[in-house]
Amino acid sequence: MPYNWTRPEAGAERELHLWPHQSLPPRGYARFLGLTAVLICVPLIPVLGSALLWGLLPFLLLALFGMKFALDRSRRDHQILEVLTIGPDEARLERINPDGGRQSWHCNRYWASVEMHDNDGPVPHYVTLRGCGREVEIGAFLSEDERVALYGDLKSAFTR
Repeated sequence: MPYNWTRPEAGAERELHLWPHQSLPPRGYARFLGLTAVLICVPLIPVLGSALLWGLLPFLLLALFGMKFALDRSRRDHQILEVLTIGPDEARLERINPDGGRQSWHCNRYWASVEMHDNDGPVPHYVTLRGCGREVEIGAFLSEDERVALYGDLKSAFTR
């Protein structure tokens, strides 16, 4: 699961960290780009030593660097971190966006409530926190099953 409780002791301040799933680790990223470079060079073997090599080479390099740019952009766009802190008196949610911008929400823990919108949210099983006159989303980047599990965890965390 791409979320975990960092301080789960009872009675103490609890903290939940959520992040989008990263399917390609750094080692896999390097292997994929290396294998792509090798496979792109295979069509160049028959034209080695001819002028056609120089005609094909820019397009093959453009494809390789296009792939690298797309993977880098995808990784950068998924650098999101949501931190929910549940203290004895207050609940705080802070979202750190890929561009470094921060969004925050806080509320008295007693008045905070967790809600799941099964079909009327932007994604199925949309989980929100409500309190202090605001309703904020949490974990919208998680899969449907992960949002259902998150809802159960949050319900039990707020009822303690």
